[in-house]
Amino acid sequence: MVNCMMIHEMIRVFDLERSLKFYDEALGMKENRRVDKPEGKFTLVYLTDGQSHFELELTYNYDPEVPYEIGSGYGHLAVLVEDIEAVRQEHINAGYEVGPLKSLYDDGSEKYYFLTDPDGYKIEVMERT
Repeated sequence: MVNCMMIHEMIRVFDLERSLKFYDEALGMKENRRVDKPEGKFTLVYLTDGQSHFELELTYNYDPEVPYEIGSGYGHLAVLVEDIEAVRQEHINAGYEVGPLKSLYDDGSEKYYFLTDPDGYKIEVMERT
């Protein structure tokens, strides 16, 4: 049996600077490393939360003509926070697209909501109790 470790998720972004600003301000994710490939006409930027080894890879293809369409098979990314109500209010105050606060269980545990990034990717913000 193969033993693997998740290392990154890749998404294509239309405006790299706008996406970098969103992931930094909304989720505190910082650029960990960057690979510029002018000959291939793309840049890869790897973001980290500073707590895990997992990275979010933002792929920027130079001069895209139109924003990308998110396929019907895409689900979402998920992040874990300690005080979901405070974080959600910060996201609302910042003017981000924020969904309603829900719970996975009838007892109100495992609260979550969805946040939408500038390209339309959904991010599940969760709090486990």
